[in-house]
Amino acid sequence: MAEPGDTFHQTPEEFRRLGHEVIDWVADYLERVESFPVQSTVEPGWVRAQLPAHPPEQPEPWHEILADLERVVLPGVTHWQSPGFFAYFPANSSGPSILGDLVSSGLGVQGMLWATSPACTELETHVLDWLIELLDLPETFLSTGSGGGVIQHSASDATLCAILAARDRVAVDDITTLRAYTSTQAHSSVEKGIRVAGLRADQLRLIDVDASCAMRPDLLAAAIEADVAAGLVPFLVVATVGTTSSLAIDPVPAVADAAERHRAWLHVDAAMAGSAAIVPELRSLVNVGLERVDSWCFDPHKWLFTNFDCDVLYVTDRAALIRSLSVLPEYLRNVASESGAVIDYRDWHVPLGRRFRALKLWFVLRHYGGAGLRHHIADHVALAAWFAAQVDADPRFERLAPCDLNLVCFAHVDGDDASQRLLDAVNADGSAYVTHTKLDGRYAIRVSIGQTRTERRHVEALWNLLDSLT
Repeated sequence: MAEPGDTFHQTPEEFRRLGHEVIDWVADYLERVESFPVQSTVEPGWVRAQLPAHPPEQPEPWHEILADLERVVLPGVTHWQSPGFFAYFPANSSGPSILGDLVSSGLGVQGMLWATSPACTELETHVLDWLIELLDLPETFLSTGSGGGVIQHSASDATLCAILAARDRVAVDDITTLRAYTSTQAHSSVEKGIRVAGLRADQLRLIDVDASCAMRPDLLAAAIEADVAAGLVPFLVVATVGTTSSLAIDPVPAVADAAERHRAWLHVDAAMAGSAAIVPELRSLVNVGLERVDSWCFDPHKWLFTNFDCDVLYVTDRAALIRSLSVLPEYLRNVASESGAVIDYRDWHVPLGRRFRALKLWFVLRHYGGAGLRHHIADHVALAAWFAAQVDADPRFERLAPCDLNLVCFAHVDGDDASQRLLDAVNADGSAYVTHTKLDGRYAIRVSIGQTRTERRHVEALWNLLDSLT
């Protein structure tokens, strides 16, 4: 029962003591993460079955809450921070990012306007300009010109914003005449974004790919010309630098040629592969043609050791983005905004509210520096090349896509069933987690090497496991 004067809040002293316990728990978790099966083994409904049917009426002891992290939560966690995580693409964390997130939560900033926390806005603007230098991106993305960057939740949000800006830039009376284009290998968020933007799914043309799974610019140009001849309006092309299935890279300069003929907005989704540009030797692979695009995005929360969620969207013309997304009710009016001297990031994405996400990215960049980030990303690429070489040298396997960065796609020569059995056996072992895709109709095992804590011994252990199971 509550005592007179009891606020139920933690005192600063209690928060300090319990905060140390939670930090210790997280540090212990990261220290022992390799001891857990990478993929959760619980059955559907297991986690809920461990929880009381009704919410607590009285405060519960803190030690019981922490105990239930072990009893209820950990068994139902797939351990994305395990060095044996080779599935999908990573959602990485790191010590400095976790601490940056903690500070963000502690400050509790709602950074919708510059006026609601100037540091939230100006730190983000400056850090994203830093990234342009670190990744050698076009200067047209800098906030000091007509462009600029903004942190989004994910690449899906970034793509949606590009779709909305592109849709509104053409200013047609009948949006049913609009047509967008992307490859058959593009992320599903392109189609979802088209639908959220009020267009039909069939207003998105899917362009076939070549043998390397990259978009064919000749087919793109032909599709655009056919639509123009039919009285339709090409308004958007989405190219991918690093597709989800195979990390294929669309030929951005040739795609830009086709888009520019009819002033279609060109957006480039580099969610995974964009981080590779921090390594100078990889820029000729992932940065080609970017000076000709209207928008570009990548996910530091994938391969730049920054906790989810943190996508960065850059545009060359921020005015087009703001025109599409700005709504100004009276209660948001303020002197700073009306002066025109500040950025209000509420106008750069769909939600009004926004967390202080730039803090964790700032912590990461300052802790690792460009040198540290280059070291780890180059190491992951080298590990993937080693793994691909093992696949190529083994007659039991066939590689199904180039391995230019950190993803290896391969199959068992005995066919799809053998490949799927092998994948299931790897995941059942618990020491590693891999996923699959379909490439040219074939079942492909994907090995994505990019988890923060993955070292050569983990990649070698995965290869030895595959060898023992085949």
